[in-house]
Amino acid sequence: MNIRTVPFDHPDAVKLNDEVQAEYQRRYGDGGDATVLHPDDFRPPHGLFLIAYDEHDRPVATGGWRTQDENGEGNRDGDAELKRMFVVEQCRGLGLARRILGMLEEDARAAGRVRMVLETGDQQPEAVTLYGSSGYERCEKFGYYRTYDSSICMAKPL
Repeated sequence: MNIRTVPFDHPDAVKLNDEVQAEYQRRYGDGGDATVLHPDDFRPPHGLFLIAYDEHDRPVATGGWRTQDENGEGNRDGDAELKRMFVVEQCRGLGLARRILGMLEEDARAAGRVRMVLETGDQQPEAVTLYGSSGYERCEKFGYYRTYDSSICMAKPL
């Protein structure tokens, strides 16, 4: 697999974002993630967006981080928020999410961020397992879905 840095509005990122939104719709029945994201959120040094490509140059996985500081939604100064972690179904179980996660953590640490935070949900047990096995622990809720019972927020010191 070849993992590349791409803009969040790159056509391959848009395609995979549409797929992850459809996945959220299937799991939660709510139309997908309504969190507002902007391409500038993922521009270095304030963020990063990655896509993994297979041996045929097909985009098969994504992940990104964006700078978050104290904002009234539960974030703290120094946070890096993980967003759009996704692996297409036929490539799950190959370790792609873990590789992308490690690269994102390394980049956020190099950018001076002190804590990686993420929000997932109770209908994504494989995500909760991945993050838990990668050193993330549940934390106070933050972000758009902080008032939802199904929301699970996790954090890891960088």
